[in-house]
Amino acid sequence: MSFREIAISIRAINRASHEFARIKSDAESLSASIRTLGTAIAGLGAMGSSVVHLAHTFGILNTEQTRVLGSLMSLITVMGMFMRTSMGLAVAQKVYAAACWIANAAQQALNISYATFLALTGVGVAAIIAAAAAVSYFASQMRSATESVKEYNEAVTAVAETPTRTKSITRAGEEELYRRGVER
Repeated sequence: MSFREIAISIRAINRASHEFARIKSDAESLSASIRTLGTAIAGLGAMGSSVVHLAHTFGILNTEQTRVLGSLMSLITVMGMFMRTSMGLAVAQKVYAAACWIANAAQQALNISYATFLALTGVGVAAIIAAAAAVSYFASQMRSATESVKEYNEAVTAVAETPTRTKSITRAGEEELYRRGVER
């Protein structure tokens, strides 16, 4: 390896290590947030179990309702406690990673649709500009053709107005005969 390649490798490792440190801190932050959430869910489940037991004691709930709601609250407590364990953290992080993957796929789909919109809009605008340029070119060609026809007509008219006779001496009354088209 050359010195330049070694320098590039060191820079890449330094940049990558910073990113790995950031990912590590994000993972630790997520882990702490999930443990806190697990504690809150476990507390909610335990409180719910207590409320269900008190409601049954005061006669608000019958035995079947108490059993169903008690089981539900116990399940919520177990879920919260599971989230506090390392296995629960791993599952929660995998769920989070899957959610991020789905969000990333959705964002990429939006980016693709936006790029397609811009491309199609650009093609549409380009087509309109090309059509305007073609119309302008056609109009300028028609203008020059019209000018050419006008010049030709003026030249023909000028030739028609000049007398075709070449005599330098004219007799009296001869002009009138030329005007009538009678020639002697």
